[in-house]
Amino acid sequence: MKRIFVMLIGLALSMTVEAFAYDNHDFQVWNTDAEEFKLNDNSKVVFEQEFRWGDNAHEFFYQHYDAGYFYNIKKWLQVGGGYRHVLSKSRGKFKEENEPYITTTVSWDWLKCAIDSRSRLEYNHFDYQEDVWRYRNKFTMKLPWKFTKFNIRPYISDEVFVKFSGWSGLNQNRLYGGFALDLAKNFRGEIYYMLLGSKSQGRWQKVNVLGTKFKISF
Repeated sequence: MKRIFVMLIGLALSMTVEAFAYDNHDFQVWNTDAEEFKLNDNSKVVFEQEFRWGDNAHEFFYQHYDAGYFYNIKKWLQVGGGYRHVLSKSRGKFKEENEPYITTTVSWDWLKCAIDSRSRLEYNHFDYQEDVWRYRNKFTMKLPWKFTKFNIRPYISDEVFVKFSGWSGLNQNRLYGGFALDLAKNFRGEIYYMLLGSKSQGRWQKVNVLGTKFKISF
């Protein structure tokens, strides 16, 4: 019994390490690069790559590659869909995830602020654990001020993640604050701070993220 008890304790600890690879309040750096190809006035194709470093930005642990198609039904309503291939590091090895998705974005203006709400439904397929469905909603408000010739514009954003299987319910929240700017014609950038809260094994853990995003349009 003592040996079995020790084995169970070891398994529980290994599950905890798997769920929280880094310490609470870890500092991470994320970079996203996107290429946007306009097909006509109402539709476009977007390719995206993202890379993440954790453990106080010392360890490269995540990358994804995304291809999506988006269509403007109305000036205020966009729909789309795509596929994301994810490689995330766990116990020293990168594991694969396949993630098809559909998305809808509603946009409007309020007190000279540009607001949009993006809803996204994903199917997360894994070879090493149970597949899950996940809903995400990202609410963004771009403030009405612009500064310098680069049109620096501050924004705030919040995104919630809800799983429908496995660990059901709200399991992640991302709170952003940053600014967007025009670096050159058809080339835009963003710099932001994000407070990321994630839940696993019944516990919440926070991560501080310094992020950058660059997008070139054709």
